[in-house]
Amino acid sequence: MTKGLSLFEKRRRRNRTALRARAGTRPRLSVHRSGKHIYAQVIDDEAGRTVASASTLEKDARGQSGANVAAASEVGKRVAEKAKAAGVTQVVFDRGGFLFHGRVKALAEAAREAGLEF
Repeated sequence: MTKGLSLFEKRRRRNRTALRARAGTRPRLSVHRSGKHIYAQVIDDEAGRTVASASTLEKDARGQSGANVAAASEVGKRVAEKAKAAGVTQVVFDRGGFLFHGRVKALAEAAREAGLEF
């Protein structure tokens, strides 16, 4: 029987608490990765809505593996383009408890190159 939160949940909560303190009015770019796919969404916490989202499950990304750095880079580019189309240029990066390495890092760098500032 486990008591308390897992290390992953503790890291996720600690990260989100620090983000909320620094964010101000900026929306957050939230990332989730699973063994097969990666998902990203720009969330406006003040309004409680998702501004833009992208994942490896979308129709134009199907047919290729979603569990590699190339797919994560593509998702980062697409979410940045959708966010810019919605009028968002500055975000706070929420890695969601995942280490900033590999696919998460590739997604963040691709979003930066596509024009998001964080």
